[in-house]
Amino acid sequence: MEGANYGIMPLKDAFDRHQRNRREIALIDAALARLEERLDGVAIVPGKVTKSSDDFPYIEEHVSVEMPEPMEASRIREKMAAKEQRRSEIAQEMRQVEEYIEGMPDGIDKQIFEMVYLDGMTQQEAGESVGYTQSMVSRIIKRALKDS
Repeated sequence: MEGANYGIMPLKDAFDRHQRNRREIALIDAALARLEERLDGVAIVPGKVTKSSDDFPYIEEHVSVEMPEPMEASRIREKMAAKEQRRSEIAQEMRQVEEYIEGMPDGIDKQIFEMVYLDGMTQQEAGESVGYTQSMVSRIIKRALKDS
């Protein structure tokens, strides 16, 4: 994986932001669920749409429909689209971290990275699991990221 260029950000920055990104995705998911509920609750109003007739010659027809209030529904959909875009950016950045870890050779270093970045353990907890101190875990992480 050395030298892989994902076009997102430097690998060290992606690792530094990984835990925060995980929390942000959870917040975005909750916000999207709330927006979906708001969208479902938008008042239904009568409206008219234009369509072509089913038979030849295709004449323009106006059809009465019931639809969510257009201005409010559009505003909510725009917010949802922005949140989904942000979620996609974060997920791509998180994949960069996951792919790096997957590409590491098997061993204690890889186990430490998995525990800290994929399982959400602290460096202290990961160190206790493998018999290292927190400072040893920190050095392993810094050394691996410096070399990447």
